[in-house]
Amino acid sequence: MSTPFEKPQIISHIQKSLNYTIFDCKWIPCSAKLVCLGNRARGTGVLQIYEVQGGELKLNREIEKAKPFKCGTFGATSLQQRHLATGDFDGNLHIWDLEAATEPLYSVKAHKEIVNSLDGVGGLGVGDGAPEVVTGSRDGTVKVWDPRQKDTPVANMEPGAGEAKRDCWTVAFGHAFNQQDRCVCAGYDNGDIKLFDLRNMAVRWETNIKNGVCCVEFDRKDIDMNKLVATSLEGTFHVFDMRTQHPTKGFASVLEKGHKSTIWQVRHLPQNRDVFMTAGGAGNLHLWKYDYPAQRSGEDSEGGAVGVAGTVNLLQNVTLSTQPIASLDWSPDKQGLCVCSAFDQSVRVLIVTKLNRV
Repeated sequence: MSTPFEKPQIISHIQKSLNYTIFDCKWIPCSAKLVCLGNRARGTGVLQIYEVQGGELKLNREIEKAKPFKCGTFGATSLQQRHLATGDFDGNLHIWDLEAATEPLYSVKAHKEIVNSLDGVGGLGVGDGAPEVVTGSRDGTVKVWDPRQKDTPVANMEPGAGEAKRDCWTVAFGHAFNQQDRCVCAGYDNGDIKLFDLRNMAVRWETNIKNGVCCVEFDRKDIDMNKLVATSLEGTFHVFDMRTQHPTKGFASVLEKGHKSTIWQVRHLPQNRDVFMTAGGAGNLHLWKYDYPAQRSGEDSEGGAVGVAGTVNLLQNVTLSTQPIASLDWSPDKQGLCVCSAFDQSVRVLIVTKLNRV
């Protein structure tokens, strides 16, 4: 019989109060440093770099800019450069050298309205092909940018003439397992999920989960599509098995009622793609493990291949804050180390134990 101590534990290692609203936090790869992005009360943007030292977070650098920062990624840069791409409230995409961040290395007016979400691929040794950043905005468009190409996106996914513009809340890269293939998944405020095939410049699949889609993430960006998690406003999330696409039924999925409130984020453990953490509106984190079915695909009545969804098991949960946890990032280097930020204006470094046993 297993004891509670054999399960993974989520331990709050460091908590740091901030004097601004923080929207995103990211580990700087190959370092004990993290970056925090947010909004000061006077309406300016703030970028801070902290280093974990002796059980505390020490402020290394602070940069203030005219517009509030909403989101960031290191995904489109090399491990040597570690340049940060950011999206702001004015629709700008900037790429910064954090060693000399007075002026951005790359700057483009990406959208007419706020950049809600961005993701990077092709950098950090993750994913084949060009280094690219995808942005999703309140203006209803999803755009893919190559930092080597100025001003013009390499792909622009927008509603057709006469179609309603939906607020795009979340974007994620996936399927970047060779030089040619790459997909972008986008989630919208009306529950739409769209999978764009960048190789063929077409919508490969779409569905609606009946609730605003807060976050989507593939379990890995650099493999043939395997699983996709989509979280929603009503505390539910879907795990889609992306290996078998049926012509009419699409991808098989399992629906889980994870939280009592909005699930703001989902992040897969870099060292184990079947373990992921969800961050909730009630200030809690839930750690999950996906278990595959005995057979991942079967046959429908006409002999066509149809996917079979697995099951999701809760490994651990913890409440850290009275406010929503809006961002979460696992360390790519140290298994079990993660950072999260909440609307109580604080950032927390967490340690999750026993992940090698799940």
